[in-house]
Parts: sequence; C-alpha cells; structure tokens
Amino acid sequence: MKRILLKLSGEALAGPKKTGFDEATVMEVARQVKVLVDEGIQVGIVIGGGNFWRGRTSENIDRTKADQIGMLATVMNCIYVSEIFRTAGMRTSVLTPFECGSFTKLFSKDRVNKYFDRGMVVFMAGGTGHPYFSTDTATVLRAVEIEADMIFLAKAVDGVYDSDPKSNPDARKYDEVGIQEVIDKKLAVVDMTASILCMENKMPMLVFGLNEKDSIVNTAHGKFTGTKVLV
Repeated sequence: MKRILLKLSGEALAGPKKTGFDEATVMEVARQVKVLVDEGIQVGIVIGGGNFWRGRTSENIDRTKADQIGMLATVMNCIYVSEIFRTAGMRTSVLTPFECGSFTKLFSKDRVNKYFDRGMVVFMAGGTGHPYFSTDTATVLRAVEIEADMIFLAKAVDGVYDSDPKSNPDARKYDEVGIQEVIDKKLAVVDMTASILCMENKMPMLVFGLNEKDSIVNTAHGKFTGTKVLV
C-alpha cells in the first residue's frame, strides 16, 4: 500500500475517560503512524467527533446546527492530534471543506497530493462540510477523492460482528465480509451512505481495534486480526 486513509474514532481517542482526549492513547497512535510514514506510506486521517459531541442524541437542537457542532468537534480533534503528531516528529496539515481562518486550509485533492509529496500527514477535518452526512461518509468520500488504496477503520471494537458484542456475548466476529452483506444485514461497520459509497467505488476497508497493541502498524504489515471488508 502506498496511500491509506486512517479513520480514528473520537471515542477511542478519549480512552477510558470516554470524553475529551487521552493523551497517552494519542501519543501511541502518533508513534505507530510515524512508523508508516518513515516507511514511505502516505497517511491521510479523518477523526470522528464523538468524544465531544453526538448531535443526533439531542432533541432540542435543529439537526443542521447539531451537525455543524459535530463538524467543529472534528476540527478540534484534528488540530489536537496533528500537534501531538508534530511532537512525535511528523509534519502535518489540517484541511477543511470550509474556511476556519488561519486554523486550517481548504481541502482540495491537489493540495493533499502536494502535502503527501512533502511527506506530510494530512488531516481531513470538518466532515463533508454539509449536514446529514456522518464522518463515516466523509471518510469514504475523502478516501475515494484522494485515491487511497485502503481505508483503515480504527474503532473501539476489534472488528465486524454479526450483532453487538457489548450486548450479545455470543456475537460472532467476521474475518472477512463482503460490503453487500454489510449493507443487506445492516452490520453497522459504517453507516448506510458510506457503505454504498464504498461499494460503488470499490473501496475496501480493514476494521480493527485501535487500542490493541501495535494495531495500526500490524495492519499495514499484514499481521491483521480484525475484519476485512471486501468490495
């Protein structure tokens, strides 16, 4: 793989606190990503906003405004994580689909390619820039746009199950699953819009647990214990 899009769960970055940031977790992610960058792999990153805001749980705020707050949560996450990456010795840039003053630069494929050529890690914040689309959809959209070879989906769970392993101790984990089965059975790997976008653009995903030791590096090196989502 030459170019990957790494999706990080906001909740996973919060660690045991479940909200905000767990700096030890973020430092560990930075350490692993630096291994890939040093090997010449180009890394783009999308981060969810669930460690700060889950707008769909509120019934008192207009959905458009709630989604805008969520977009800003992903910008905060990307700025924070990108700075931790810098302390780990990487060069970074944060791109958004809307103006954030001097905090970020506007997303474009040309800009991403320019930064990748400079060896930078590119954070793609702000979702799609529109309400009613999740960071799942933004992840697949950006992966397709930048022509990533693969999506690395680093989650709080270690793969794809046939039911929720938190509520069903007998839930069965898939080693491999086709995107059509994900859609048909609503397996909640990513949301339905993102799943269909994956299927139509033949974008494969590797789903694994962020908090497993060396999970990002092992996934890139083929020592993979999560679930392959095939297209």
